[in-house]
Amino acid sequence: MPSPRPLALSDSEIAHVMSAARVLSPADRDAFVRSVAAVLADKPVLGDGLVARVCRELQSRFWRAPELDERVHIGGKYGR
Repeated sequence: MPSPRPLALSDSEIAHVMSAARVLSPADRDAFVRSVAAVLADKPVLGDGLVARVCRELQSRFWRAPELDERVHIGGKYGR
């Protein structure tokens, strides 16, 4: 299987992808970045707006609400 062609992203485009990945669970970040790269590889022209839109659309597929700690906390200032 041939390796995918590298994307030529500007510093601001890379920063946007990394910023969008940062809010995801660490386990999902690699898959998210790979998905973004796969979508962008099919586009003839890239730009900040396109990269932002692709990240926003894909981020909603990978984002999971954080699990809340439902244990009862006793002690501390408000634990009375």
